[in-house]
Amino acid sequence: MSNANLLDYLNDPSPRTLGRSPLEWLDRLNKPTVVHVAGRDRSRTRAMATLLHGNEPSGLFALHRWLLEQHTPEVNMLFLLGGVYPAKIPPAFSSRQLPEGRDLNRCFKEPFEGEEGAIAKAMLAELRKAQPECLLDVHNTSGTGPAFAVSITNDAAHQALTSLYTDRLIMTDLRLGALMEYSEQEVPTVTIECGGAQDDHAHQLAYEGLVRYASRSDVLSLEKAEWNVAVLRNPIRVELAPEATIEYRLEPSGHADLTFPPDIEHRNFGIVSPDEPLGWIGKKGLGILTAISHNRTENMEQVLRVKDGQIYPAQAIKAFMITTNPVIAKSDCLFYAVKATGEPIF
Repeated sequence: MSNANLLDYLNDPSPRTLGRSPLEWLDRLNKPTVVHVAGRDRSRTRAMATLLHGNEPSGLFALHRWLLEQHTPEVNMLFLLGGVYPAKIPPAFSSRQLPEGRDLNRCFKEPFEGEEGAIAKAMLAELRKAQPECLLDVHNTSGTGPAFAVSITNDAAHQALTSLYTDRLIMTDLRLGALMEYSEQEVPTVTIECGGAQDDHAHQLAYEGLVRYASRSDVLSLEKAEWNVAVLRNPIRVELAPEATIEYRLEPSGHADLTFPPDIEHRNFGIVSPDEPLGWIGKKGLGILTAISHNRTENMEQVLRVKDGQIYPAQAIKAFMITTNPVIAKSDCLFYAVKATGEPIF
């Protein structure tokens, strides 16, 4: 199937084609969409993907606002809207992916299977055709919490791109088939996690970062960065077994394999000491969890321990991407963690 059948294209869209609100625009989108906006310098292009997950709207909100305001960017801008189909499932922006579908942001590698794989392959073809000087992939975090960036590379260019939005960069060697792995094509690529999908400040951050990204002549120089970027390297990814159950309650019901308190999201980017319980474990114990490092080794004994039915950090940790959405906790991950110092857990 050709890209023309998989994707729609908008070139320098006028306000009247966009609708008055992001929801109205989403209603008008029929399939994953590529938006081109011509810049002052027609010899250069920057790219931004967003809405790869249908329940993460901040990037689309920001782009809609930016397009309505009719900005002329410094260079050509290429925007890729990937998860239009799940985003349109009523109620809008509530579904991460299609029912029985795959996570689009795990499909940017061969063999590009299924509909999501075909969309990912088509998006990569658009990037290769445009040859952007850099790429941002704008998301919302799966829980509430501060913004941060993720990359597979830590150098001045990636830190500079991060600084358009936040002062935290997670550098990981773990490969999951995410779009940010486009960095391996020697194009500086950073994932931006703006904050929670329901948080107004996340929508505002996505917009302000887009304005900076599109309006500056140089976004790859650390000398022009907004602020110093703190880098956390190779976090451990804690996953829940597919058959395991999780509940979010003030105390365990006795029916779930894992219970977290409803306010567990407040732990995001905070330091949790070894004597602070994270939650409760069921009769199956820690066997329902895996702690995967960047080299795919298991490190659970250095991450979590159990005492009297409660889960504690095995050492002081800094955790992030904690969610209270049980679907995401099971389909993606529970959380990531590094040492409290920001160093990797090995």
